[in-house]
Amino acid sequence: MSFLYKVLNKEEWDIAKSIGYIETELDKKDGYVHLSSSKQLALTLHLYFRELNNVVLLEINTENIKSKLTLEEDISGKRSGKFPHLYGKLLTTDISNDWNIERKGFNLPEKVLFEAED
Repeated sequence: MSFLYKVLNKEEWDIAKSIGYIETELDKKDGYVHLSSSKQLALTLHLYFRELNNVVLLEINTENIKSKLTLEEDISGKRSGKFPHLYGKLLTTDISNDWNIERKGFNLPEKVLFEAED
């Protein structure tokens, strides 16, 4: 796993750029930064960002954060596999790429997205 991904809304990314690190309400509540592998990304977008038409996708080089990274099971029990959780701050300097992405095209059925993670 050489790259991991973080999805933010535009406001969260603007704040992160001004303070130098990423901090979302969910991450603060759970005590770690939620990240996704490329395999997990489509379902993450579907489950947690489907109400938004625009998001910011951040690419993180795992070499920058590996000492603070843990792979853990999904606590909800809905998703399969282990998920990358960062215990510590995700600095904006850890970001190797960022993209503004828009909801376009087809939305895959949730069943298909869950199968993609297996």
